[in-house]
Amino acid sequence: MKTVLKLALGALVSMSMLAGVVQAAGLKDPKDVRITFVVHGSASDPYWSVVKRGVDDAAALTGAKVEYYAPQVFDVVEQARLLDAAIATNPDGIAVSIADANALGKSVKAGLAANIPMVVLDSGEKEGAELGTSLYVGTVSEYDSGKKAGERLAKEGTLKVVCINHEVGNVSLDQRCQGLNDGLKPSGGGTEVLTVSPDPADIQRRTEAYLSAHLDTQAVFALGATAANPLIPFFRQKELFGKIKLYTFDISPEVLDSVVAGEMGFGMDAQQYLMGYLPVIYLVEHATHGFWPQNNAYTGPLFIDSPDKAKAILALAKDGIR
Repeated sequence: MKTVLKLALGALVSMSMLAGVVQAAGLKDPKDVRITFVVHGSASDPYWSVVKRGVDDAAALTGAKVEYYAPQVFDVVEQARLLDAAIATNPDGIAVSIADANALGKSVKAGLAANIPMVVLDSGEKEGAELGTSLYVGTVSEYDSGKKAGERLAKEGTLKVVCINHEVGNVSLDQRCQGLNDGLKPSGGGTEVLTVSPDPADIQRRTEAYLSAHLDTQAVFALGATAANPLIPFFRQKELFGKIKLYTFDISPEVLDSVVAGEMGFGMDAQQYLMGYLPVIYLVEHATHGFWPQNNAYTGPLFIDSPDKAKAILALAKDGIR
């Protein structure tokens, strides 16, 4: 937390000094900059609430006006509609997640054609580049992240894994599980996919039914904290910890508490706060000074795989930063 505050203070001083320079040069003042976020994750998702915290903190730091839009539930068609509406207002910059390039491609191209600077966050690094975007903030390839996890599980002898997919149609989650499968494959392992809704009761019910029908399952791998959070009490209630392993992409206070307790194997930290924070900084600097990073900003993943590692960031997670 101290590091975050130091960075914020340093940036605040810089922004204050630069504001005077901007005004003197006749360029745009940060307080006159308007940025729009259009993402696929709902605000109720614990993962995206951390992204939103990063957005809000960067907006407060810079003084820019930042608007944030997302569908109530995962719906890429609705996200495309929101993106079209944002483009029509001609903001100084747009940050967008691309969970489905087929649904969003036309809208992204329209934004670029309107000369609106665009930053891709969280998902869609490759897809965004193919559409013409030049900057991404998020984890290294979802596929590669999944493959690293699969190779790690294979070394531990965990080969039969089920992926819990709570957002059907989200290509990024598909890539996570495909990478996991391919990481396990050389050792003779593999994955199956269990599709669920984001409803906690549905996640628990469907997982219980799957495990009852597949007694050889060695591990359950949630594709996000939305799926992992309800699985933790389910595993406790059914006394599955120690019998079946539980892992997840992304973290939450619940996930970290479980790792601290020696229950979950690991959570993969995307440091998604930075996915909200950095695009605001980048787009404000572009609008005020014309700066544009020449490389993508990779925020993760980090394996939180021990009680000590989990304890070190638990307070930040409970504060909505990790």
